[in-house]
Amino acid sequence: MQFTQRKLSGVWEIQLAPIQDERGFFMRAYDTGLFEQAGLHRQWMQENHSRSERAGIIRGLHFQFPPFAETKLVRCIRGAVLDVFVDLRLGSPTFGQWDSIELSETNKKLIFIPRGFAHGFCTLTEESEVLYKVDNVYNREHEGGLLWSDPEIGIDWPVQTPVLSEKDGRNMTFREFVQKYSGIRAPDFPGF
Repeated sequence: MQFTQRKLSGVWEIQLAPIQDERGFFMRAYDTGLFEQAGLHRQWMQENHSRSERAGIIRGLHFQFPPFAETKLVRCIRGAVLDVFVDLRLGSPTFGQWDSIELSETNKKLIFIPRGFAHGFCTLTEESEVLYKVDNVYNREHEGGLLWSDPEIGIDWPVQTPVLSEKDGRNMTFREFVQKYSGIRAPDFPGF
């Protein structure tokens, strides 16, 4: 496994290393020792599996407020997605900024997203499946969402008219989030 710090502090790209032969491949998708060496090991509480059955679906941008904020470890095991994350950590020098990565069954990458980020993805293939571990339990009363198309954030999505859930179509703008909450306090963020 290779760990690479992304432009937003605390976000890490992890490149898996499959061993291939004529039968297929074998690889470790998680290794406690290597994640501990990188300072990224968490006690994962849940693993979620999302399947999408067409290209152009956007799921997100979702987050949880403390005390239910979540670190996520995201991987696409079928098809491909553009995975997007927005820094909502109070006091972060990259507050309100976003980054993205293509995750696919072919490139075998993971993305580690710490607490205090909004997260979502856009499906790039007709079928896609995403697995993600979280280090906290889901709580409906503490969930939040940012509007995918908010021009103030300015995410460069690969679609103009995505397929959305009704709930994601009603998410708040970044300005509404800041006015109402200021930001997310993330105790594991160095600047907290």
